[in-house]
Amino acid sequence: MKDYKWFFVYFFWQALLFLLVYVFVTDINIRQNIKRNRLLSSPITKESVTPYPILKEDRNPDISALAAVVVDDDSKTLLFSKNPTLLLSMASTTKIMTALVALSYYKMTEVLTIHNDIVEGAKVGFNKGQKVKFEDLLYAMLLPSANDAAVAIAQNYPGGETAFVDKMNEFAKLFHLYNTRFGDTAGLLDDKGYTTPLDLARLTSIALKNKVFAQVVDTKSKDISDVDGKNSYSLHNLNKLLGTDGVKGVKTGYTDEAGQVLVTSKDEKGHTIIAVVMASSDRFLDTRELLGLISGNVNYLSIHP
Repeated sequence: MKDYKWFFVYFFWQALLFLLVYVFVTDINIRQNIKRNRLLSSPITKESVTPYPILKEDRNPDISALAAVVVDDDSKTLLFSKNPTLLLSMASTTKIMTALVALSYYKMTEVLTIHNDIVEGAKVGFNKGQKVKFEDLLYAMLLPSANDAAVAIAQNYPGGETAFVDKMNEFAKLFHLYNTRFGDTAGLLDDKGYTTPLDLARLTSIALKNKVFAQVVDTKSKDISDVDGKNSYSLHNLNKLLGTDGVKGVKTGYTDEAGQVLVTSKDEKGHTIIAVVMASSDRFLDTRELLGLISGNVNYLSIHP
């Protein structure tokens, strides 16, 4: 009889435990269903919708560039690629990072001194000892791609050019540009600096978030002078595509080893498209081909998260 009594007590407690677990699990499921139903029944806002680009027609643009990418910046979607992770010299597109480091340190009105007027490649023609506002040096570096402006910006930085380049590589790690290395501020040292089309597109995406940078690279021409007003300079953007078909900039580059390089930002029906061509023999024609791939050929699907 005692055995039966023990059995009934054991059965009672097992049943009670099962009931408690069932009630607990059921309560959780009910709460989750209520939460899910509220989410699904909530109004869809612009913030809750992620437009995802789909090419209407799959085309194969004929380009001379050894490597290239086209990215929808808003969704980070790769729309076209050719050797996207190939390591190549970036030439003067280096100055995109030079600008970001400089913008993080200098004030636009800050006056810098020209320490060295012996600089190779493209230059405005600043003279040693001249004093020029940082803002004007920034325009000189990004429009006509003046190497003397890039060098002056770095030489006025604490620790000089070496410290400035170190900061550029520190930013590269911070931005997760793991296939990028900078050797100088102007992009002249092809053997020490390299990147990939994907990394260059990512860097450009970050740079365009800076309103000052975006405004400068979207400028066709600008007149500047030193602070004394004794010397004036007329600057013209080297990007021939700027202002055509929604193109907003960004930066040209060229050396014998790197070939022609071009990073371009384009507004496509309210969406930002970034195109990168590297090691090209005709960067503007190649970029037109890539932008032609996108123009009128993208559907944006609204996906509710």
